[in-house]
Amino acid sequence: MRRTLLLVTTSLSLSPVLLAPLPALAQETQAAPAPADDEDDDDFHRNRGIVVTAPFVRDLSILAGTSELTGDDLSREARSQIGDALTKLPGVSATSFSPGASRPVLRGFQGERIRVLTDGIGTIDVSNTSPDHGVTVEPIILDRIEVLRGPAVLLFGGQAVGGAVNAIDKRIPREVPEEPFHLDALATYGSAADERSIGASLDVPLTSKLVLHVDGSYRKSNDLRAGGFVLSPGLRAEQLETAAEEREEGNLDEAAEAEELASLRGRIPNTGTETYSFGGGLAYIGEGGSFGVSGSYYNSLYGVPARPGAGHHHGEEGEEEEAGGEEEEGPVTIGLDQIKVDFRGEVFLPGFFETLRLRAAYADFKQTEFEGDEVGTVFTNQGIESRLELVQRERGGWRGASGVQYVHRDFSAIGAEAFVPPNVTEQLGIFTLQEVRSGNIEIEGAARYDKVNVQSQVLGIERDFDSYSFALGLAYLPTDQLRIGVNLNRAQRAPAAEELFSNGAHIATQAFEIGNPDFTTEKSWGGEAYVRWSTPDVTMSLTGFYNRFDDFIIDVPTGLEEDDLPVFQFIQNDAKYYGLEAEASVVFARAGGFRFSADGVADYVHASLDGLGPVPRIPPLRLLGGLEAQSDTLDLRAEVEWFDDQQRNANFETETAGFTLVNASASWKPFGASRGVTLIASANNIFDVVGRRAASFTKDFAPLAGRDFRISAKFSF
Repeated sequence: MRRTLLLVTTSLSLSPVLLAPLPALAQETQAAPAPADDEDDDDFHRNRGIVVTAPFVRDLSILAGTSELTGDDLSREARSQIGDALTKLPGVSATSFSPGASRPVLRGFQGERIRVLTDGIGTIDVSNTSPDHGVTVEPIILDRIEVLRGPAVLLFGGQAVGGAVNAIDKRIPREVPEEPFHLDALATYGSAADERSIGASLDVPLTSKLVLHVDGSYRKSNDLRAGGFVLSPGLRAEQLETAAEEREEGNLDEAAEAEELASLRGRIPNTGTETYSFGGGLAYIGEGGSFGVSGSYYNSLYGVPARPGAGHHHGEEGEEEEAGGEEEEGPVTIGLDQIKVDFRGEVFLPGFFETLRLRAAYADFKQTEFEGDEVGTVFTNQGIESRLELVQRERGGWRGASGVQYVHRDFSAIGAEAFVPPNVTEQLGIFTLQEVRSGNIEIEGAARYDKVNVQSQVLGIERDFDSYSFALGLAYLPTDQLRIGVNLNRAQRAPAAEELFSNGAHIATQAFEIGNPDFTTEKSWGGEAYVRWSTPDVTMSLTGFYNRFDDFIIDVPTGLEEDDLPVFQFIQNDAKYYGLEAEASVVFARAGGFRFSADGVADYVHASLDGLGPVPRIPPLRLLGGLEAQSDTLDLRAEVEWFDDQQRNANFETETAGFTLVNASASWKPFGASRGVTLIASANNIFDVVGRRAASFTKDFAPLAGRDFRISAKFSF
């Protein structure tokens, strides 16, 4: 049945009330038809539709920019950080700060403008505050990852103007297994970093309505190997110039050290990782609804690559000399851990409302930055996020959902480089979503109001912000295969505490960061137009988008130095982003039990600050094409991914050279499609090229992995 929706969303922010995440929006992905092996997948967790926290609206066209990573694709692409697992999806790049810290970049947006969620609730870590902070999500134990772009993401808060990434785990069971127990496990080895990982989850029905879940994972990797010189040509030239100067002055040891850095190939120093996690959940699933709770622990230790020539000092000039000479600093490593408790509930109702849904989470997060063996700075974050939603019963082609969302964040940084003072953020939201249908016309709308309070008692500053966000979508379906649509949105985002209060040296990013407590609300107008075609053998999608910002908040290099570190100043300036995303898949032949298909992805972003030039760290034009042969038991794939040069650079930003990656993979089910065993082998970056992501702060001295052979074994019983 065709549907049309008029969505309205609203949000406020005050005191801690455990409210729940927005389950509502969902849509069947209009991607290539599911391979035959997915059709017989015996994993009872499998849900073939995109479900953004719950299956309320499965064909909501406002989710025009939705894609997902699941099944064997997720097993093959899983990396230590969720950002690096998603980069082959349209419109997606990654910050790639290090193997232990990489956050998604959507349509050129990162940081505060991208929400990373677990089952519709924020991760409640500090990964949004800085690119060196890891995301507390372990990809190898996930069921799937959903990527949302476009107007729909305002349902998760006005700050998610760039998009949202929703990681779906299994910790609160959604179904009762029919068998005595259900086990999912994945083990992987990757050669580029000598990476070893294993993860497993177990679901046991204690009664016909009560399900117990337990899971755990472990991952360890050594320093990552690059395909050539570790340093970019510009940095190599700097080091060779330094070596010549030091040698001329008679400092032979310093000259030799600079020459060694310039010639460094292969392993990228201080990029090893070690991560483990475990969790457990219990859920009651009955005819009148379901309730579940889970607890989890995540721990990670990873290295932060250092920029050659960067330095800093903690005290006043001359203190080192008085203490008997300058002491060499050790490598920077980051250790983080998080304890998290999650709750999800659903009650079926009579009358006008069909369902009451609740989703809530509490997390206690701690991150320690080490300089050698010494503790540098400790970050802590205690947070609550919750959503409560009432879903309307469909009547005469009209359906909808309304609810509230609450977020509480208590952040603190202690140490010599606590560049952000302790602060508390509270946000309370009220929203409503509505859909109306009329023949082959669909209309969707959304509106959201957020009230945000940000305060720092140490500074004696308290700020209140009122944010209003709206979206309206119109789709025309001339046939069952074709959808043509336009979405418009107006979004506002309150400044984050880091953008308001930062003022100090941040050693992990090797920058001196300065905020501005007088910032106003960031505002944007945006729109996208799309065309989608879907048949059993051909799917195509083309989306163009445009965003115009007033008072856009961004940190820019000033060219100055403080404490021997480059100064980055947060500013407000008008800006515009526009670009396109395209993807297609065509089944062109069937023979011998195989179906043969070709697919492709293209994306491009152009972003500028009015009067100041390009926005920094914007991904370049990217093209990806693949050929695949699929049968019930065997899947063979080869692909080429090309990145253009990025020559539109901000002041003090270096150019990024283009590169091409060639990859191949094979998935085999040795005991048949329904027997639950899959073996996966892949070769990534076969020609061992040096690749650097334009969106990365560390691109000039921490390139992407070189040639990487990976093998995985996946079990589902």
